[in-house]
Amino acid sequence: MPTDLLGREYQTFPAPRKLESHGPATIIAMCNQKGGVGKTTSSINIAGALSQYGRRTLIVDFDPQGAATVGLGINANDVDKTVYTALFDTSMDVHDVVMHTRFPDLDIIPANIDLSAAEVQLVTEVGREQCLASALRPLRDEYDCIIIDCQPSLGLLTVNALTAADGVIIPVAAEYFALRGVALLMQSIDKVKSRINPGLKVYGVLVTMYTHTLHSEEVMQRIYEAFRGKVFHSVISRSIKLPDATVAAAPITMYAPQHRTALEYREATREIIARGIVA
Repeated sequence: MPTDLLGREYQTFPAPRKLESHGPATIIAMCNQKGGVGKTTSSINIAGALSQYGRRTLIVDFDPQGAATVGLGINANDVDKTVYTALFDTSMDVHDVVMHTRFPDLDIIPANIDLSAAEVQLVTEVGREQCLASALRPLRDEYDCIIIDCQPSLGLLTVNALTAADGVIIPVAAEYFALRGVALLMQSIDKVKSRINPGLKVYGVLVTMYTHTLHSEEVMQRIYEAFRGKVFHSVISRSIKLPDATVAAAPITMYAPQHRTALEYREATREIIARGIVA
C-alpha cells in the first residue's frame, strides 16, 4: 500500500467511472485569505482535470483581479457581463454570463475589476450574504461541480462564497507564513456555518508549492497536526511549468499532460472524486 509524504498509508485513487447524467453540482469554495498560495492555479487545474474525467465543471471567478478568467484565455476587460452583473442584476438570466472555454465541459463566469465595487454595494443589499447563492441556483442542475475561486480576503465576497458553497477546499502553500492565516479562515468558516450555512463543510486542505526541503516537511507536519484527516494525500509541487501553462491560458493537465504537476493535479482530482466530494 502506498504512503504519502506524511507516511500515511492510503488506497490509490482509480480513474473515476463515467457519468450517465449530470448534476446537481457540488459547490466548492477554493478559499484562503492569504494571497499567493495557489487558489486560482488549483481552481483552474482541478476544474480542468474534472472536465477531462467527464465532469461538467464551472469556475466562478470571484476575485476582482480576474486571474482565473485570464488563465483560461478570456480578456477580462473585454467582457461586458461578469459575475458582478449576476450579483446585482436580478432581471438578467445568469446563463447569459456563463462563458464556454475552448475546453470541453469547462465553463467560467468571468470577473474583472468591476467586482471590486461589489464589497461596498453588498453592504446595503437585502440578504447580502445570499447574493451569490441566489445567482448560482439556476445553474446547479447543469453541472457536476462549481468551483468558486475566492479573492484573498475575508470580506463580504468571501462570505458570499462560503454561503453559496457546500464545502471548502483550503490550498495552503508549504511555507511558514501561509500557515498563520488559516486559523482566521477557520473562524470565518465556523461563523458562516453557525449563522448562515449550517451544511458548510471543510472538504480538505491541499498542500501546494511543496519542495523537498526541511522547511516544507516541517510545515507539512504542522498542517497535519492542525487538520489531521482533512489533509489531502495528494500534494502539489512547486513548478516552473505552471506559469508556462498560465501564459498558454490552459490547465496544466491539458498543456503538459505528462508533467509531474499535471499528474499531481489529476491525482488530487481523483482523490476529490474518491472522497465523494464530487460524484
